[in-house]
Amino acid sequence: MAVVELRDIRKSYGGHEVIHGVTLDIAEGEFLVFVGPSGCGKSTMLRMIAGLEDITSGQLLINGAVMNEATPVQRGVAMVFQNYALYPNMTVFQNMAFGLEQQRMPRSEIAARVTEAARTLKIEHLLDRRPRQLSGGQSQRVAIGRCIVRNPRIFLFDEPLSNLDAELRVHMRIEIASLHKRIGRTTIYVTHDQVEAMTLADKIVVFHEGSVVQAGSPLELYNRPVNKFVAGFLGSPKMNFIDANVEETVSGGAIAHLGGGKVALPSIKENSVGRGVVLGFRPEDVELREAADGIPSATVLFSEQLGSETFLHCELPGRPTADPIRIILKRPGQIKDKAGQRVNLSIAPERLYCFDAETGLAIDRR
Repeated sequence: MAVVELRDIRKSYGGHEVIHGVTLDIAEGEFLVFVGPSGCGKSTMLRMIAGLEDITSGQLLINGAVMNEATPVQRGVAMVFQNYALYPNMTVFQNMAFGLEQQRMPRSEIAARVTEAARTLKIEHLLDRRPRQLSGGQSQRVAIGRCIVRNPRIFLFDEPLSNLDAELRVHMRIEIASLHKRIGRTTIYVTHDQVEAMTLADKIVVFHEGSVVQAGSPLELYNRPVNKFVAGFLGSPKMNFIDANVEETVSGGAIAHLGGGKVALPSIKENSVGRGVVLGFRPEDVELREAADGIPSATVLFSEQLGSETFLHCELPGRPTADPIRIILKRPGQIKDKAGQRVNLSIAPERLYCFDAETGLAIDRR
């Protein structure tokens, strides 16, 4: 296994810097997930760790040794690609054995490794097939098996489930999580799917525009996002946001006025009148009440019935000169269609998030 350290890693193409000084510590045996929108730099960062992209500046250390110029084999990494990259003219056995043959490993040891990996992944019955005879999930297992046989110190996954259908993605997430528990190798996984990140990771690293915005456990990032970007990226459906201004301050904090409603903001102290803020609340944290309680009444536009829960798509009145605000409420159970109805909303103060309107930074909720 391996400890990975990234020290002020930067990447430039020509004069354009795309990775801006990333510093991270990845513990031995940790399952770390890079997550962020397309083009944020997460795959470029993974490819630099793999040795497939040069590092412009900074240091990559594996078990304390600088590996900037080392080959992928010297680094002890194995990578599963988005498109699986299987050789179409080879059988599954030959695909899994190919890397070991290049290392001139004895045939008996190659056979033993491939057989053991196939048994681990439950693909022994596929060893004589060719890639065109495999389903997407089977191809994914073969790609993972090709990495397992090399016995790497570090597993790297670059959006490995993006080509699979929704049901198979769920199944393969469970398979990958189970495999990590059995093998225990340090794993770095790239995805733009925040559900994959939340369910797989020991630690999540959120990338945005080539920089690390926040790193921590899934629930730490979910419950205490450092800014509006992280808050809006993690969670499904996403967090709702409302622009507001602090209209008055009291001994217990500040009060924001929201088109007929008032919301207490205990995290904002005195001398804040006129300050622009963005209020955030998750769809599952809102209660429906008989009478208005802070947040203005909303109009239901339509509902999504999912059986075990219902998503209510609603509209709140905006500021006097602003457009209405769209929000989503997530309620357990089956709710009859309320399209066109007005509903009164309530949210506990401890479940309300507050961000500075200019910087997007979280205002501490202590």
